Amino acid sequence: MKTNCKKWKYLLCITAVTTAFASIPFNTQAADTQVRLMDHTDKKQETTSDKMNSAENRNQTTITAGAADILDVDILSAEIPDGSLAKVVNSDASDANGLIANNSETHVSTKGEAMSKFAKAMMVLQPQIQPESTLVMARVNEYVNIRLEADQDSEKVGILYKDCGGDVLEKNDEWTKIKSGDVTGWIKNQYLYFGKEAEELARDVGVLTAYSETETLRVRKEPSLDAGIVGLLANGQAVEAISEEGDWVRVSYEGETGFVAAEYVRVEFGIDTAESMAAIRAREEAERARVAAEAAKKVEQKEAVIASASELEILAALIQCEAGGEPYEGQVAVGAVVMNRVRCGGYPDNITDVIYASGQFVPASGGRMESLILNKTTKASCIQAAQEAINGVCNVGDALHFRRNNGRDGLVIGNHVFW
Repeated sequence: MKTNCKKWKYLLCITAVTTAFASIPFNTQAADTQVRLMDHTDKKQETTSDKMNSAENRNQTTITAGAADILDVDILSAEIPDGSLAKVVNSDASDANGLIANNSETHVSTKGEAMSKFAKAMMVLQPQIQPESTLVMARVNEYVNIRLEADQDSEKVGILYKDCGGDVLEKNDEWTKIKSGDVTGWIKNQYLYFGKEAEELARDVGVLTAYSETETLRVRKEPSLDAGIVGLLANGQAVEAISEEGDWVRVSYEGETGFVAAEYVRVEFGIDTAESMAAIRAREEAERARVAAEAAKKVEQKEAVIASASELEILAALIQCEAGGEPYEGQVAVGAVVMNRVRCGGYPDNITDVIYASGQFVPASGGRMESLILNKTTKASCIQAAQEAINGVCNVGDALHFRRNNGRDGLVIGNHVFW
């Protein structure tokens, strides 16, 4: 009996020990499994978070990076016009096949095509920037010097007068290189208008000019071949154009409104340009020669001086070309503007040079004034107005400019505004 009890005790002890050892690996395995599951979950979460962060970074790169930066990132995303999401992949990536659109499953085999499509997508996303105008206008009361180099002590190559302009060739923080007429050089930025300000001023002071391209061009009272004739223009002669109206161009002819057939004229919009130092020296030399010749004639035959194309005749011819159809007050006003310029330091100091300065008065470059002077056909009222202006009569204050009245601020006399 005692032997059987001992056997049962040994059996129970062995069973207990076996059960205890068996439970230990099971619990350890379960714990290891739990740890692995948690680690795996955390890694999945971490991987997902990394991917989201990576996607965010790539999306930010797409918005902020320019098209030129496409080679510096592995994958860029952009929304293309059809709403699908396109990805651009570098050629050295593991899946470097170009561009795949999620919706259309379109496959592009080359990176160049992918870049082209990406550029088009970026054009949709980013606003198009218009290039800034290259126009510049003088920002001065009288004139500014144009220098050969961007240096205050550099050689002076020309002069840009008030209301004159040109084109930007190069610009830095302090100086701008411009081309105006036949003058190229540097001007300090503080003396120039740029961009919209320059364009607004150019529209304000610029002039439309119509050049005759036929032997004899009739200026008519109305836009009709049956209308009366205001006057005639020879080949190459110029008049101010007011507007282009289909087959006709409305012009100002001797202060009156007329019409010329559009097919027989060349219409150009222009602004006054700079004058080179060579042209200024030539003009000054010609003036000295003219004054010397006039002085010699006065000594030899005083009575014959009036018969020459004197400054009175030149001014009278200009007045007729600009305001021949205006009331007498308007004719005097045109002459007064010329004389104001003669007295102003920013212009030449004599009538001839003021009138014939480059780009200042359309009739001076169109040949009509010379025709009036040579044929002695200048109106008596214009000659009288010129004489009064020379004698000091002035009805426009300090005005240095005039043009056909376009609504701008200034003194309005007849069909012109003076400022």
